[in-house]
Amino acid sequence: MARASLGYSPPPLSYFRHVSHLHNYTRLAASSAFHVSSAADPMAHPSLETLGGARDLFLPALSSLTRPYNPFPVIGSNRHVETIFASFYRSTPDVRLRRECLRTTDDGAVSLDWVSRDDRLLPPDSPLLILLPGLTGGSDDSYVRHMLVRARSKGWRVVVFNSRGCGGSPVTTPQFYSASFLGDMREVVAHVGNRYPKANLYAVGWSLGANILVRYLGQESHACRLSGAVSLCNPFNLVIADEDFRKGFNIVYDKALASALSKIFKKHALLFEDMGGDFNIPLAANAKSVREFDDGLTRVSFGFKSVDDYYSNSSSSNSIKDVCIPLLCIQAGNDPIAPNRGIPREDIKDNPNCMLIVTPKGGHLGWVAGPEAPFGAPWTDPVVMDFLQHLERGKSGALSSSNSESEQPRLEGLHQLEV
Repeated sequence: MARASLGYSPPPLSYFRHVSHLHNYTRLAASSAFHVSSAADPMAHPSLETLGGARDLFLPALSSLTRPYNPFPVIGSNRHVETIFASFYRSTPDVRLRRECLRTTDDGAVSLDWVSRDDRLLPPDSPLLILLPGLTGGSDDSYVRHMLVRARSKGWRVVVFNSRGCGGSPVTTPQFYSASFLGDMREVVAHVGNRYPKANLYAVGWSLGANILVRYLGQESHACRLSGAVSLCNPFNLVIADEDFRKGFNIVYDKALASALSKIFKKHALLFEDMGGDFNIPLAANAKSVREFDDGLTRVSFGFKSVDDYYSNSSSSNSIKDVCIPLLCIQAGNDPIAPNRGIPREDIKDNPNCMLIVTPKGGHLGWVAGPEAPFGAPWTDPVVMDFLQHLERGKSGALSSSNSESEQPRLEGLHQLEV
C-alpha cells in the first residue's frame, strides 16, 4: 500500500521522537536479556511462527530469528497505529535513480528504476534484485527505498518495477495492471535477464506486488528464471482480504486506496473514452472502495464475470503448491490488510521450496521493530537480505559453468523508450 491520505491528521512527529528516546534506554538491556545463542541447528524464537517444507533448510541461515520479535513501544502496540506510522513517518533514503521506460508487447509501458551509474560501477555478474511495490506504490515508497539501499550496500544490482500508472509510470493503453495479469512481470524478468545474462535474478514483492510475484512463480513453475524470491504482507486469499477490508477501521484504508486508484485513472481517462461492454467508467472514476474500482474497471479489463470471480481466480494462495524455486514468505499476524486466516499454511508446509515466518505484530508494511526502529528500515529487511545472500552463495558457483554451455534466449518484440 502506498502512502495516501487517510482522512485525518496523524500525531506530530515530535510525539514519536519522544517515545523513541525513552525506548533507547531499555533497548540494549532487553536485547541482552532475551538473546538466544546460535547453535549448529538454530531454533526460531518462540515469539515467531516458522513453518514450511524448506524451514529446516533455510532457518540456519537466518540467525536473527533466534532473537525475540520486540515491537517498538506504543507504535507497535496497535496494528493501525503501526501501519499509519510506517506510511507517514518512516524515513525515505535519498537515492538517485535512472528510469527506463519499457514498451510491452501489447503497446503498454512499465517503468524500471535502476540505481544511477550502477551499470558502470557493478560487475555484470552481480546478483540482480527486482522489487515489486504494493498497490499504487512505486520507487518513492519508504519500504522500497530501504530494501533497495540495503541490497545495494551488499553489492547487488537493484531495479524497481513500477507497474502501469504507478510511481509515475505512463499509461499508454486502456489497461492498468491487476492481481491477475502476469504479462508485464514475464517481460520485465526476461528483459533484465537478457540484459545481464551472467547474473542470478531474484525478486521481492510487497502486498499486491507479493501476490503478483507468487502467482508468477507458480505459473512459471520449473521454467522460472528467478533463483529465489521473498513475499511480504501478501494478502494471498483476495476473497478473504476483501471481506476484512470492508470491516471496522479497515474502511479507512479502503477509501484511501480507492481514492489513489481513481486519481491514477482520472489522469488517463481519455484512453477509456467510449469503452463499450460492461465497463462502468463513472463508477471507477468515483470509486469509494477498491471493490467498486475493480467492479467498474479491473475485472472487466481482464475478462472476469464479477469482482468475486476476479478475486477468487487472482489469489496467490492457489499458486503456492506450484512454486519450484526457494520462496520466503513473511507475514504479520495482526496485518489488517493481509489477514492471518488467509495464509495458505498447509500448502507452504507441503512445498519443499517454501518457508513462512509470521511475526506477532507488524501491521501492514509496518514491522516497526529491530535496531533501526522506529524511523529506520523495517524489521524484515535484514532477514530478507540474509535469505537472499544465502541463496546467492549457493548459486554463484554454478552460474559461470552453466553460461558456458548455453546461451540465454532473447525476448522478441521488446522495445525501449528513452526518458
